[in-house]
Amino acid sequence: MGLGERGGWDKSESRYCGVETEFEDDMPRLLSYNLSSSGFDFVVAPLMDPTYRPSLLEAENGSSHVLPFAGSDLVLSPSQWSSHVVGKISTWIDLDSEDEIFRMDSETTLKQEIAWASHLSLQVYILLISCFYRVACLLPSPKRASCANYARCVNQILQGLSNMQLWLRIPLLKTYEDSLDVDSDDLVSEVSTLGRDSWELWNSFRLICENHSQLSLALDILSTLPSVNSIGRWFGEPVRVAIVHTDSFLTNARGYPCLSKSHQKLITGFFNHSVQMVLSGKPLHNIPAESTGSAANHIDKNVNSVERHPLRSYLDYVGYLYQRMEPLSEQERIELGYRDFLQAPLQPLMDNLEAQTYETFEKDSVKYIQYQRAICKALLDRVPDGKASAITTVLMVVGAGRGPLVRAALQAAEETGRKLKVYAVEKNPNAVVTLHSLVKLEGWENVVTIVSCDMRLWNAPEKADILVSELLGSFGDNELSPECLDGAQRFLKQDGISIPSSYVNAFFFFLFIFLMRRWIISIMFH
Repeated sequence: MGLGERGGWDKSESRYCGVETEFEDDMPRLLSYNLSSSGFDFVVAPLMDPTYRPSLLEAENGSSHVLPFAGSDLVLSPSQWSSHVVGKISTWIDLDSEDEIFRMDSETTLKQEIAWASHLSLQVYILLISCFYRVACLLPSPKRASCANYARCVNQILQGLSNMQLWLRIPLLKTYEDSLDVDSDDLVSEVSTLGRDSWELWNSFRLICENHSQLSLALDILSTLPSVNSIGRWFGEPVRVAIVHTDSFLTNARGYPCLSKSHQKLITGFFNHSVQMVLSGKPLHNIPAESTGSAANHIDKNVNSVERHPLRSYLDYVGYLYQRMEPLSEQERIELGYRDFLQAPLQPLMDNLEAQTYETFEKDSVKYIQYQRAICKALLDRVPDGKASAITTVLMVVGAGRGPLVRAALQAAEETGRKLKVYAVEKNPNAVVTLHSLVKLEGWENVVTIVSCDMRLWNAPEKADILVSELLGSFGDNELSPECLDGAQRFLKQDGISIPSSYVNAFFFFLFIFLMRRWIISIMFH
């Protein structure tokens, strides 16, 4: 495990770190050097000799059916291939070249290498939250501002892939607008390397690939960074790996590599979004030979007799950044499995929810704290201090579930010193059983009346001062909130208070989030 754990609890894939390597015929030696004795978790390695060109072999052999030259898959066990190697497609490939032979060579090689990677079942050494391995291959960066042919070919390949992820390598460059803010020829030349904004390049590429769910991003982190606003766009994209180059590191007072504040903030942001790190480049810091520690005091005591990896100090520093992050709070741990995940909408009006579903809802402590605050304000608004002991406020919880809103209402009454009479209306007979047990356990028999009925059919014995519900749901209006509350509005007094008083439907907002949009498209068309 390259970066260790933070807070004693961590299941994020960002805790793993890889290293980018050059082509090596001896794959077992490559793994032994970079993993066993150096602390990296996986290698990003070329699968073929970079000098390979299909057209040259065809000319020499007089055959159009020459297979790519690659080492045998028997040099490693299947588990080693699948656990520790990410395939790196040849960087010389340029499918948009004006040279027809070079362009055809590029397309042939790209398809051959991805087919070979698929044969090897290459994947990153992680388990995703969903507990499925993710087979992956790193595609080279587009060489030109226009990469339509490259994207077309990748899209064609994607249609035939079953479980492999393709990570498109994109450099994190300053935008043209960023360069206008600083008078520097270097920035202008950096922006003009691709001839366009790197995010726009990615956007056009993925559109040609029809937002395919198996196309993701590998971002190159360079010595200079775009503006905060420009960086912010990438956090809404499917970034799987951040490739940090050694020339991005500065030198601290002890001579060890370190990162600028802006780079630290970026790396920490990626950690929080479960993005893995990959170190790339040659060592640029002369670490004293007698020093065995690191900037993070991460000392490898088991490899004193083994040559220290030249990038070990960089790995130690990235590990230091990871481990110094604040441990996840209990609430964040609960939410971790639901990040960037499109849930199947529930239909509680038609189906009776299970206990596990209720438990998941009830773990959202922030929501119920806000409900309690709203009820407090409503009680204070309706009952002045001078009449607090004389007036009993009637509050109805429509859709009470297992009672979290009932508890929030009674806690609000206790906090404000107001008298309360609560009707808990719930149609799920199984949840009603739990409600009865809760009322008995807490001694609320004289305050809470449980009504086992559909709120639309119930005839209330009196009008409510406050009507409380939580029916909006997780996906638009999947819980039929307007239909249900329309039937319950007759319970509310003319001057009564409804909590919530209004809704803002977030359905159209998250359609603009790429991850959400891509999943919706994949569900609809694949």
